[in-house]
Amino acid sequence: MNPRRRRLGFILAIVGTLASVVLPLSREPAAGLQARPMLLALIVAAALLFAVAASINASRSAIAGLVGAVCAAAVTLALLRDGTIAGSAAAGFWTLVLAVWLSAALSVIQLASIRPRRPLSRRALGLAIPLLFGSAVFYLWEVTVRGLGVPSVLLPAPSAAAARFAASLPTLGGDFVQTFIRGVLIGYVIGCGAGLLVAIVAQRFTFLERGLLPLGNFFSALPLVGVAPIMVMWFGFDWPSKAAVVALVTFFPMLVNTLAGLSASGHMERDLMRSYGADHRQTLRKLYLPAALPFIFNGLKINATLALIGAIVAEFFGTPTQGIGFRISTEAGRMSLDMVWAEIALAAIAGMAFYGLVALAERVTTFWHPSYRT
Repeated sequence: MNPRRRRLGFILAIVGTLASVVLPLSREPAAGLQARPMLLALIVAAALLFAVAASINASRSAIAGLVGAVCAAAVTLALLRDGTIAGSAAAGFWTLVLAVWLSAALSVIQLASIRPRRPLSRRALGLAIPLLFGSAVFYLWEVTVRGLGVPSVLLPAPSAAAARFAASLPTLGGDFVQTFIRGVLIGYVIGCGAGLLVAIVAQRFTFLERGLLPLGNFFSALPLVGVAPIMVMWFGFDWPSKAAVVALVTFFPMLVNTLAGLSASGHMERDLMRSYGADHRQTLRKLYLPAALPFIFNGLKINATLALIGAIVAEFFGTPTQGIGFRISTEAGRMSLDMVWAEIALAAIAGMAFYGLVALAERVTTFWHPSYRT
C-alpha cells in the first residue's frame, strides 16, 4: 500500500476514535466516555497507537494498528453492555466502530504485504491473516446486530450463537455423528472410490469413456432436491439414504477429474514406458496414477464440500430425530435462530476440517508437484 494512503487511513482512524469522546453514544440519555475513566483511557491509548502506526514503517505499523484496533474494539463491546446504548447506538459509537474497522483493514493489508524469509514465519503469517480477517467480520456482525437492536429471530449476534453452541454440545455431538460420520463419510468413500475405479476402467477402454462422460453431465445436472426424496423412499429414513445421496453427488466429479488426470501424462513419458516394455498395469501404477494425483485430489477436495451439502439437504426430506439438516429445519420452524446458527457453525467447522485433512493429504502425497515448490 502507498505510505501516504496508509498514513491518511490511520489519521482518519484517529479522528473517528477521538470523535467518539465528544459525539453522543446513544439516542437515549447515556453517560459519555468522559464519565467512564477506564474506557476513556483505552480510547486515548488506541488514538496514540494509531498515531504511531501512521508514523513508522509498514512492517511495524501493522502491529501498532492491530493493538489500537483491539483497544477500541474492547471499548465498543463494553459500551454495548449498557442497556441505554445497545439497540440505540448513535454517532459517537459508530465513529468508533468505523475507526476499528479502518485500522484493522489497514493492518491486515500491511501484514499481507510482508514476505518473511523463514518458512515458520510464513506459515504463522498465513494462518494469522485469515484469523484476523474473520475476527473483524465477526466483530462487525456483533456490534451491528447489538448496536442497532436487530431482533434475534431475524439475526442473532455471534455471541448468542456461541453461547447456544456451548450449551448444546451433547445435541450437536449427536447431530454430527448422524450426519457426518454415518452419512457423509460412508457416502464419500463409496462415491469417490467408485468414481476412481470406473475412471481407471474407462481410461483403459475408450468406448466407456465416450459413453460415461455424457451420462455424467446428465446426472450431475439433476437437482439435488429432486433426487433426495427418491433416495429416502428407496433406502429409508436413516443414514443409508443420506449416504446414497452423498455417493451420487460425489461420483461424477471424481470420475471427471480422474479421467482428466489419467490423460495428463505426455506422449514422451508414454513412449518411454513402451520402450521399457511395460504392460498396462505397470504403466498405470508408475505413470498414469502419479500424473493423475493432483487431479484426483482436486476431485476429493470438491467432493469434501459437496458431500456435506448433499447429506444436509437429504435430511430435510426425512430423517430420524437427529442430524444437522433435521435440526436446522425443526429449529427454524420454532424461530430458534441461535440454534440454527449453532448448527450452521458445526457444519462449517466440520466441512473446513474435512477439507483441511484432504488438503494435508494432498500436500504429503504430491509434494513433488510444481505448485508446491518454493
